Amino acid sequence: MTHLSSTQAVPEISSVPRHIAIIMDGNGRWATKRFLPRVAGHGKGVEAVRSVVEACIVRGVEYLTLFAFSSENWRRPADEVSLLMRLFVTALEREVAKMHANDIRLKVIGDLSRFDANLQTLIAGAERRTANNRRLTVTICANYGGRWDIMQAVEKMLAANPGATGFSEDQLAPYLAMAYAPEPDLFIRTGGEERISNFLLWQLAYTELYFTDTYWPDFDAVALDAAIISYRERERRFGRTSEQLIEQKKAS
Repeated sequence: MTHLSSTQAVPEISSVPRHIAIIMDGNGRWATKRFLPRVAGHGKGVEAVRSVVEACIVRGVEYLTLFAFSSENWRRPADEVSLLMRLFVTALEREVAKMHANDIRLKVIGDLSRFDANLQTLIAGAERRTANNRRLTVTICANYGGRWDIMQAVEKMLAANPGATGFSEDQLAPYLAMAYAPEPDLFIRTGGEERISNFLLWQLAYTELYFTDTYWPDFDAVALDAAIISYRERERRFGRTSEQLIEQKKAS
């Protein structure tokens, strides 16, 4: 199913974000602050993922998208990259059965060709096993970049329509990596940085942005609720005026 772009149609608005996207930042700094190796922060970050997944289920969130490893993260020290890959494998081996038992669908998006064969096999198996689950869709963005996403979508669209010109947003949308999900309602970045960092550049066009100084390992259900409260206080106009929104509420 392809969802309409927020620049083409006004999505349904509810008090609970239907789709939350998160940049999980601050694992290394969390560990350094405690005089621990960075690996300890990444390990603790996995626990935070579990907590937030559970909180999303309780609150009725339908889609949770997590930026786990960007295409730029390969620039990090080789030993840290190796550790992150091992953590990814371990998490898949340990968590997929629990996710399946809790009716959670797992999707992994990004240029997966750079990962080793074992990790690619684990990812494919996890996606197959959970494909029919509907309670919550958890998307892990791995070796993902927003510009990569747009470029790969353009290439696929052109290949499917040789010689054609004058394309529209609607024609490109099915080829984006997250064509199966509505655009995020709420974007959260932990760790104090206030930028998008090449994450879901197309999809975040009308997403509400929320930044917090909390490091990802400390981000829990209470912190998630603070983000959702902030979201509820926003006026989501999608190009319309405040007066139009008032009239719409009166009519409904």
